[in-house]
Amino acid sequence: MQNLLPLTSKPQTKLLVVIGLLVAGAMQTLAIAPFDFWILGPLSIALILYITNGLSNSQLNTSNAKHKNHGHIYGGLFGLGLFGSGASWIYVSIHTYGYASPALAAVLTLAFVLVLSAFPALVFWLYFKLKDSSNSKYNQFINAILFLCLWVLGDAFRTEFLTGFPWLFLGYGHLHSPLSGWIPVIGVYGLTLITVATGIGIALIINHTPKQLKLGAIIFITATWLTGLGLNQINWSQTEGKQLSVALVQLNIPQELKWQPAQRRKTLKLLEKLTREYWQNDLIIWPETAIPLLYNQAQPFLNKMSALASAHDSNIISGIPYRGINKETGQTTVHNSITSIGAGSGLYHKQKLVPFGEYVPLQDILRGLIAFFDLPMSDFRKGPENQALLESQGLLVAPFICYEVVYPDFVATNAINADYLLTISNDSWFGNSLGPLQHLEMAQMRAAENSRYMVRGTNNGISAIIDERGNIMSQSEQFIETVLESKIQIRSGRTPFSLTGSYPLFFLCFAFILWHLYRSYKLR
Repeated sequence: MQNLLPLTSKPQTKLLVVIGLLVAGAMQTLAIAPFDFWILGPLSIALILYITNGLSNSQLNTSNAKHKNHGHIYGGLFGLGLFGSGASWIYVSIHTYGYASPALAAVLTLAFVLVLSAFPALVFWLYFKLKDSSNSKYNQFINAILFLCLWVLGDAFRTEFLTGFPWLFLGYGHLHSPLSGWIPVIGVYGLTLITVATGIGIALIINHTPKQLKLGAIIFITATWLTGLGLNQINWSQTEGKQLSVALVQLNIPQELKWQPAQRRKTLKLLEKLTREYWQNDLIIWPETAIPLLYNQAQPFLNKMSALASAHDSNIISGIPYRGINKETGQTTVHNSITSIGAGSGLYHKQKLVPFGEYVPLQDILRGLIAFFDLPMSDFRKGPENQALLESQGLLVAPFICYEVVYPDFVATNAINADYLLTISNDSWFGNSLGPLQHLEMAQMRAAENSRYMVRGTNNGISAIIDERGNIMSQSEQFIETVLESKIQIRSGRTPFSLTGSYPLFFLCFAFILWHLYRSYKLR
């Protein structure tokens, strides 16, 4: 089988490679929510490796030395396909709620996609620089492991660099695939590793590789996927105590009205109205920044609702902005926060902030240029680390505000002693796009990784109750005013992932790369 040798003198071949890499990126978007065609994930990896000759050393035979490494081009094209299809919902935020013209919003969205595409461009560049070019019969195997490790560490780097964008990972497509049993063991990065390894295995099987490698690929794919089915039979946590009744209040207040002064009193009255008939529930959830007043300004309202909740032996957990004083600098700071009132207590300040939505990088330069850089409530400061969990009905609740729930290890670390997980969000920013559906799937993955129920309250949907395996037990419709009633089960016990997080996987990948560098140096 003849591979396509990219960037040769034939324009037709160049075009096929460009199209193939863009398609491979789009295939990964289709592999996750809301499409969930998970089989496209490994197939996209096989396509990338096939059209770039990624596992062999045949590129060294080209006569033109400058064509020996096109990794950054491959990665950039793949990134355009992935982020151009999977993260284009940012256009809605910029145009509809940032008041940018369609043309300007399109330019800013393209810039966003190009910046994100730099991450796979870097990964692919490193891979094609470091891949084994020897004539060893094992070079394709070494290259396979190297590609795998760089891919996983690339996702980890994208998660943490600056604020991070831990979105569109291949592992999310396997929430309900035969690999789902691996979720509590190795988390989403581990699922990504198996997905990429499966794609590599397919590439080895269909390519000109030694029979031993083909057989090894078949054994690996069969073993890991069957093991996933077996692991799915294990219960990593156990039921503990009675079920709790929950009411999720979904206000559905348009984003353009939410922070207008004339809307504040209406919002408070709506919260009272929608809560009044649900006091019989143990827990009532109001969404992110549901109360359109600063914490100190809202004290009369909070005291009133706390007294009502206590009288009914109920607990309200609500999002609310909080203004305080930084003890070190003496400056005023504003936090995106959650408070627990009534039959509960506690206050939590968000730690993972959304760039431009909650803070503006280089704000001294950017503020005032266009309306998008002056969005309401875009001057938050992140909260301190190691904050106490919220308390509700004598139970401990791990709170996560919106963007925080997309960080696997952050959630695992902060959920260590929690009886259940809670995330509140305002996905109004993304309108009727892929964004909210992808966001929901990530919350489902966090529940499965930690084998805990997840309560998800949103302003305009999708509000949901998610069980310990990531299944949605009940959910609301989008873009309606409603209250979703359901129950959650308290669980005890820890998953392997909740104990170790992704760090052992990252360590092994990093150790292999160091070994490969040492080996390459010795072979010179």
